Amino acid sequence: MRTNKEYIADFHNPDMPDIPYSTLNLGPTHPATHGIFQNVLKMDGERIVDAEQTVGYIHRAFEKIAERRPLYQITPLTDRLNYCSAPINNTGWHLAVEKLLGIQVPKRVDYMRVMIMELARISDHLICNSILGVDTGALTGFTYVYQYREKIYEIYEEICGARLTTNMGRIGGFERDFSPKVFELTKKFLVEFPKIWREFESLLSRNRIFMDRTIDTGPISVERALNYGFTGPNLRATGIDYDIRTADPYCSYEEFKFDIPVGTTGDTYDRFVVRNEEIWQSLSLVEQAIRKIEACEPGIYHADEDHYYLPPKKEVYRNMEALIYHFKIIMGEIEVPAGEVYRAVEGANGELGFYLVSDGGRSPYRLHFRRPCFIYYQAFPEMIRGQLLSDAIVVMSSLNVIAGELDA
Repeated sequence: MRTNKEYIADFHNPDMPDIPYSTLNLGPTHPATHGIFQNVLKMDGERIVDAEQTVGYIHRAFEKIAERRPLYQITPLTDRLNYCSAPINNTGWHLAVEKLLGIQVPKRVDYMRVMIMELARISDHLICNSILGVDTGALTGFTYVYQYREKIYEIYEEICGARLTTNMGRIGGFERDFSPKVFELTKKFLVEFPKIWREFESLLSRNRIFMDRTIDTGPISVERALNYGFTGPNLRATGIDYDIRTADPYCSYEEFKFDIPVGTTGDTYDRFVVRNEEIWQSLSLVEQAIRKIEACEPGIYHADEDHYYLPPKKEVYRNMEALIYHFKIIMGEIEVPAGEVYRAVEGANGELGFYLVSDGGRSPYRLHFRRPCFIYYQAFPEMIRGQLLSDAIVVMSSLNVIAGELDA
């Protein structure tokens, strides 16, 4: 049986006879694509000769909408990028704005942000890896661990009242302090989830069928991954230990101890293993964050910035100064300084960056979201060329392409 590399070489061999290829539409509403993606595949039987992807099916012009909104009203848009880990998106946006405004948040706010971001990372990786199991025919693992995604959503719900698109956080901190129940639910999760995740790993990590479906499937070399601009787990699976949390620390990540797991081949199996290990690292980070929060002075959950942080509602009703600031912020009478900033965070899928240009008005003059999904999806045709049709599904699943982040 010919290898994929031998098969691809035949495509470029002029001595090979012409083959009657067929065209297959994979998507845009195929259930296995987990989103609105279209891939037009050129097929030789079950083998993929070439592919061309179409993006933009749910393009919502978020960047242009954001340029017509005050800075504090943009969080519902960032919520809907990678909606599997919305708190990371929101924190990244708030950090970009705080960099422009020169706001320094208290340490306790940093630790609270780390806590929710790492819970979001666990939720995102949990979804990605369990659905990869489904795409290889293993439904059990998905149904077993998915209940713990709900446990994380219960923590979100206790913090802000929302579950999926949380609108969590504010410029300068949080809308309210974390209640005792938030820490109670989180500590319970930290006790219960490791056992469940260890069992999930044992279901797939050494499963011969799963390994046959994922090892050497959709590999990408270090050089090609860097050329495309890969970041996050998909880059680390190739062996590069690049992580924004250590390369350009934010939210006091430099005070935390954690490892950066890497792979060797950049194939589907390595992407799976890297995300599995990142979940263990995130569990450790959440535990460290709780200890640091408990060591801080209680009751501090935002920076002392009257010009940009909305005062508490009860103060607005009885304090004239609070009422004035509330009115000025809501009505957009406080203009932001002119400037140009870029701030990136380590999203669940890689470097999630916000390039913000201000001309001194109440809204961004220009705004660009660096969405990791949009960047690594460009490599998808190259990664599935010469593979089987069934391989295309697991490769897309292991890349964790999120439609909301891809199209924005």
